[in-house]
Amino acid sequence: MNERETLRQWIKGSDNIVFFGGAGVSTESGIPDFRSQDGLYHQEYQYPPEMIVSHSFYKRQPEEFFRFYKNKMIVTDARPNAAHRALAKLEEQGRLKAVITQNIDGLHQMAGSREVLELHGSIHRNYCERCGKFYGVEDVIRANGVPRCSCGGTVKPDVVLYEEGLDQRLLQRAVNYIRNADVLIIGGTSLAVYPAAGLIDYYEGSKLVLINKSDTARDAHADLVIHEPIGEVFSDYI
Repeated sequence: MNERETLRQWIKGSDNIVFFGGAGVSTESGIPDFRSQDGLYHQEYQYPPEMIVSHSFYKRQPEEFFRFYKNKMIVTDARPNAAHRALAKLEEQGRLKAVITQNIDGLHQMAGSREVLELHGSIHRNYCERCGKFYGVEDVIRANGVPRCSCGGTVKPDVVLYEEGLDQRLLQRAVNYIRNADVLIIGGTSLAVYPAAGLIDYYEGSKLVLINKSDTARDAHADLVIHEPIGEVFSDYI
């Protein structure tokens, strides 16, 4: 039995699947990741992208932060690919319990997924740092320079910047889903970003699936490894 057929059998026999995904899930929708050869980290800017998307840089140079953020991190014309659609379908069938994602693009929800844990936040949620008023992504796009609230406060994207911690309650929910999963599918991530990558250590089952085009640090620990584009693998389930 080949790898994709094994995955098919595991999915068919489970009603407690959890999916944990990274940037590779969205690159097939045209959203660049940070670490690939043509990703954001390999492009030239006045400051390194890692510095620009840090909390201290955001506070120190908000104009420059928002110029980069609007140009490179907000993508509104992307559409869900086969992986997003298949995961939504598996949830609808009662097989998939949750999607845990490091992506901030909202494509899982656009595809129809309901239980989505966004570890790094979302471009679609923005809040005034002074009064807490909510603003959508279009409000940030339309703003000239730094987006301001009607109260005068700065409108900050609800995304986790470098130097900022993850939401502990959200992390605990993710841990609970992973710990109780029958099948854990990890896709489109090199498992290099902590603490999110450490979540898989909580998995206690025997069906750990890694789907990624290149090798990951955890391939040797997985029960099933598929080195193919994730959209192609999940096209079997649409």
